[in-house]
Amino acid sequence: QVQLVESGGGLVQAGDSLRLSCTLSGRSFTGFVIGWFRQAPGKEREFVAHIEWTGGNTFYIDSVKGRSTISRDNAKNTVYLQMNSLKPEDTAVYRCAAAQLGGQYDDWGQGTQVTVSS
Repeated sequence: QVQLVESGGGLVQAGDSLRLSCTLSGRSFTGFVIGWFRQAPGKEREFVAHIEWTGGNTFYIDSVKGRSTISRDNAKNTVYLQMNSLKPEDTAVYRCAAAQLGGQYDDWGQGTQVTVSS
């Protein structure tokens, strides 16, 4: 059974940093891409960033590019999202998800809350 478990969220002030973790289990993720998504209250779910599990290629949306880094530790089966210079508009539930390259995100974690106060 595939499981994705997020951690690392919390309440921080604007300008602070957080590192979110997504620990994966239940299968080999070779050939997969792991993405981070977020959903703020009353808004649609938004893609944030992804990383290819094998090759390590990354992609970010413009609003987090330059202040966020997605990385993975294959030995720990964990993907990280380091977010710096946090803004109130980053407040959301952050979820990680897994997809085969070229496929849809089929497996999701439950999410971790990030709240940034001004």
